[in-house]
Amino acid sequence: MAARAITLFVNGQKQVLSNLSGDTTLLDYLRSSNVQLTGTKLGCGEGGCGACSVSASKWDANDQQVKHFAVNACLVPVLSLDGHAITTVEGLGTTKQIHAVQEKIAAAHGSQCGYCTPGIVMALNSYLHSHPNATQQEVEDSFDGNLCRCTGYRPIIEAARELNASVIAEQPGKELPFPEELKSFTPEELEVDADGVKWFRPLSLGRMVAIKAQHPEAKVSVGSTELTIEVKFKTIRYPTYISPMAVPELNGISLTESGISVGAAVPLNTLNKYLTSLSSELPEYQTRGYRAIIDQLRWFAGNQVRNMACLGGNIATASPISDVVPLLIATGSTITVQSTAGERVVAINKDFFKGYRQIALSPDEVIVNVHIPFTREHEYVRAFKQARRRDDDIAIVSAGMRVLLAPAASPSEYPTVKEASLGFGGMAPYTVHAASTSAALVGKEWNDACLYEALRNLETELPLPLDAPGGMINFRSTLSTSFFFKFHQFVLREMGGNVDKRLHSVLDPYPHRPESTGKQEFFTKESNYPVGEPVTHLSAYKQVTGEATYTDDLVLPPGSLHAYFVYSSRAHAKIVSIDASEALAIEGVVDFISAKDIPGKNQVGPVFKDDELFATEEVQFVGDAIGLVVASDPKIAERASVLVKVVYEDLPAILTIPEAIEKQSFHLPDPLSIERGDIATAFDTCDHIVEGEMEVGGQEHFYLETHVSHVYPGEEDEMTIVASTQDPSATQGMVSQVLGIDSNRVVAKAKRLGGGFGGKESRSCYISCAAAVAAKKLRRPVRLALDRDDDMLMTGGRHAFLGKYKVGFNKDGKLQALDLKLYNQAGYSFDLSKAVMERALLHAENNYFIPNVRVQGWLCKTNTATNTAYRGFGGPQSMMICETWMDQVAHASGLEKNEVRRMNMYEEGQDTYYGQVLAKHDVTASRCWDELMTKSRYTEREELVRQFNAENRYKKRGIYMLPTKFGMSFTVKFLNQASALVHIYTDGTVLVSHGGTEMGQGLHTKMAQVAARALGCPLNDVHIAETATDKIPNASPTAASVSSDLNGGAVLDACEQLNERLRELREANPGKELRELAHIAWMNQIDLSAHGYFSRPNIGYDFVKNVGTPFAYHVTGAVCSEVEVDCLTGDFQVLKTDIVMDVGDSLSPAIDIGQIEGAFVQGMGWSTIEQVVYNEKTGAIVTRGPGNYKIPGFKDVPLEMNVHLLNDAPNPTVIHSSKGIGEPPFFLGAGVMFAIRQAIKDARAEVGAEDWFYLSSPATCEQIRMAAVDPLSIQFENNLGSPLSSDPEEL
Repeated sequence: MAARAITLFVNGQKQVLSNLSGDTTLLDYLRSSNVQLTGTKLGCGEGGCGACSVSASKWDANDQQVKHFAVNACLVPVLSLDGHAITTVEGLGTTKQIHAVQEKIAAAHGSQCGYCTPGIVMALNSYLHSHPNATQQEVEDSFDGNLCRCTGYRPIIEAARELNASVIAEQPGKELPFPEELKSFTPEELEVDADGVKWFRPLSLGRMVAIKAQHPEAKVSVGSTELTIEVKFKTIRYPTYISPMAVPELNGISLTESGISVGAAVPLNTLNKYLTSLSSELPEYQTRGYRAIIDQLRWFAGNQVRNMACLGGNIATASPISDVVPLLIATGSTITVQSTAGERVVAINKDFFKGYRQIALSPDEVIVNVHIPFTREHEYVRAFKQARRRDDDIAIVSAGMRVLLAPAASPSEYPTVKEASLGFGGMAPYTVHAASTSAALVGKEWNDACLYEALRNLETELPLPLDAPGGMINFRSTLSTSFFFKFHQFVLREMGGNVDKRLHSVLDPYPHRPESTGKQEFFTKESNYPVGEPVTHLSAYKQVTGEATYTDDLVLPPGSLHAYFVYSSRAHAKIVSIDASEALAIEGVVDFISAKDIPGKNQVGPVFKDDELFATEEVQFVGDAIGLVVASDPKIAERASVLVKVVYEDLPAILTIPEAIEKQSFHLPDPLSIERGDIATAFDTCDHIVEGEMEVGGQEHFYLETHVSHVYPGEEDEMTIVASTQDPSATQGMVSQVLGIDSNRVVAKAKRLGGGFGGKESRSCYISCAAAVAAKKLRRPVRLALDRDDDMLMTGGRHAFLGKYKVGFNKDGKLQALDLKLYNQAGYSFDLSKAVMERALLHAENNYFIPNVRVQGWLCKTNTATNTAYRGFGGPQSMMICETWMDQVAHASGLEKNEVRRMNMYEEGQDTYYGQVLAKHDVTASRCWDELMTKSRYTEREELVRQFNAENRYKKRGIYMLPTKFGMSFTVKFLNQASALVHIYTDGTVLVSHGGTEMGQGLHTKMAQVAARALGCPLNDVHIAETATDKIPNASPTAASVSSDLNGGAVLDACEQLNERLRELREANPGKELRELAHIAWMNQIDLSAHGYFSRPNIGYDFVKNVGTPFAYHVTGAVCSEVEVDCLTGDFQVLKTDIVMDVGDSLSPAIDIGQIEGAFVQGMGWSTIEQVVYNEKTGAIVTRGPGNYKIPGFKDVPLEMNVHLLNDAPNPTVIHSSKGIGEPPFFLGAGVMFAIRQAIKDARAEVGAEDWFYLSSPATCEQIRMAAVDPLSIQFENNLGSPLSSDPEEL
């Protein structure tokens, strides 16, 4: 009789679980109301961010030891963990008994918003346990399965450096022991049938084959790293699963006479470890294929996925962009499969893949093992892969290549090809065996003629139609031949052939990434303590232990409901009908909420009320909200949402900026504009003019915590909202309008946000409004939390821009005139797009004085999600365009680019084109620039770059410096105000409430420092309350990087009031601390509560009259970045970045440096790898999760990153002479893109292409490769198959 329950331990507690569905993930279980281990976070639901990482441990009976490994809880089915011990971040340590890993990350300032932190803690701890002898380099490499959007990674890496096996061993009593009971655990056959899903775990191959025969539709689940994603994103449920984890034949590796036999269910990391060991034992030539697999596995997904994923799954899923399968083809590997009909061996070759996701196996066959043969003498194998991001990314093109050669008879001859096999992923709807090209190589000498014939044959054998899925047609074709060129030259070198030394640097497909380093320099003033001290983020220790509570961690009261959006599948269409009857028939579904259920106003918006909460007659974009399914369980609501039937009548859709310009589709009839001087005369009289266009792409916020809102109805129309929002006051106001009730009945709260970056300023209000409508109608609490893919579909991001410029300058390089037309992709409604464009217009010159200027801006109305606030708010896009034309000016003038920039920088007393006279504290960019030139050793390194580029043909380096100047204030006058409440209790402790929200930027920490300094009490005695509208009304959004300025001013005002009340008491009691004075004050009837207020009455700008003072001050800085680019693939690596930043007298240096580093990495991502892609036909966003949208990872940060805070640069306009910092450093990340551009420039010079060239942002690997023109890229230019030169010297 098969067992019906499983046994596992969670944080040392035994759990016997039955009646669990086979598709219930470990994350579902841990975060369920019965368990409530909410330290493990839901970040993406597809194993791409690592926020859900936990440690799994099991007893290895063969080795008689415990094996520890990190897993993605969002992917792993609970039923697959029978006999395991699971440790979550709560089980590792607490704030009262903290673990070394947790303590080091907190102390190193490695946690900002903290949402990703528990996953990073658990992944690191698991790795250290399983690799006790790991080097610091290996520890750094292990982070490839985790993402962080806030920190820039550097402090986390530094913390990890201080950890090793000895540190972990010094944790007596701090780690849960492995349960003794599990050391004798013996799996039983398991059969569970729950919630419509069957789960089988056989103990023998024969039993597994019998089950597969009975259930040929069954999915074989090892780690479910692919299956869970399919269930989620295809909204399907597989009825039957078979786990092979207890079948011996599928879980071992054995050595045979001809190679190795790998069980189909062996985890990839286990295989990697085995191959690494074997490669050190056998002769080098025998393991070349294995070494290629080891190389490829380095870049296969993340560490957590490799701990669970297996070769059998990789083969069975038949992905057309597999990393490993092309290598199996190349090495001549075979698989053994079994069914009730018997066993057979199948070759992985051109006949194996029958079509998209189709292989030459029958449904009842089971893959038992994979046989990978040894390589022979004179046989060479190489793996290749190019992806958007180097680690944990799906390949654009992958390849495995093998050749067996007969050595040359004499030094003057070439070796001859005896065998060849080339496999490619990403070149067809399935993995391709380039059999014709492989066959044509046989018998040929391995020389240039062979190379050129193979390149032509690959072009013919691997054709990509112009409409091939995945796009990037020319790039993918170019990669296929570039990979072979690398392989050919590599083999020639290994055989002792003559290979140009200038090619050697690109012959290794995976450049070694050394251990990263960094340095931070800042200055403190003891007299200001604790202001100006590098204190730890107040929530850091709660975040590393999982004790920090986020909105969706809150325990919902009994009877609470869960909502899920029903949204449009069309870009623009009339709604003919909506039928929710099928969804309402599902057990557990309570209601379908739509526009007809709104008691107040359906027309909403942060400024213009031009948006519908729920679409009524028309949908305006793919993702437009039509309604909500409300159910007793979130999974039920999600499944039922797809059953709501909507009938559409399609309407014409506008999807891009060029389309909007062509059809004059703008939100405003006239452009916004700023003018100064006489540009017509200036253009007539200047020496030179350059003109051009620059496209700047959008960006997804990718905060690790998605939008979430909990709404609790009360009496007399009261509503309490707890939301992940940057603007509780706007949430309160919009909800009151939608519900048709007064604002005093609505309270909006925010404890902390798992990241925001502007994305939760206005769009979060819509989530709360939708949930509030359901809560009011049903009179029950309602939770609405967006999945990652829906969040990215519905809520918009950074505005894409198009800039058309004309610039006049004199022969000495001095700028004379700028005529700039800016277009932003606003989306279907206004949202904040007008304000975004206004800021773009105010940053069009970056940091350069231009006497004659006209800048105009149009808001393009498109049928895409409404774009919204994002760090920099339009400024970075405008500055990107500015630095592009500055580069063009330098090119056209023949002057050195740094010289041109420096001579045009603002000086004290000059006025901007918008009429603001710049003070000394506004023009520190030149100081930053000059210090950076020295600190970065720019001149010396530029010469070294020249030498490197002269010595290398296809590997090029670029070094580049950029300045930044960012205006600080809301440009709308009334937003520049803030309030605060400060209470001193009789025990002398202090409670501060202010209107800003904490989203990782350290605002609460800075406010506590300000209060502690003002009141003269220890920092630990100050507590910051959650942000709530019933404490601080009418607060401005936490945005524009001025929250410390405004709220700090309000907190200081309240503290000064209290100090004045306590003045006489302090004089009468000299030497007494606040803890003693407070009770005395209360006994003397002194009010110990104060309301503080701060405003900037003279800030604001009138865009109609072009008058005003938009900014209180400016933040400046400069960056120098050096990159190395592989011009054959578009891959790049940032070698070094130096930043000098003016933050005035920093309120909190460690927090400010964290903001600088995080902003830089985010800006680097925006300008290089983060590409927002829409389906050109449907208008749907394609990049809807970490699988398709790549933010920078641990291995993308500069190898060396140094941050220096400018000394002795006080800002007299702000509290404690400080400056805001959240947004200003963001643009510095674009320096990486301009450094890449410089490298490409040198690559183009190799073929005589020295004219100015266009490079849009982001500079993806596709753009880089195709801009670095050479005969291989020209071969596929415009997909015309241009003839490849037969001159070997050209390559």
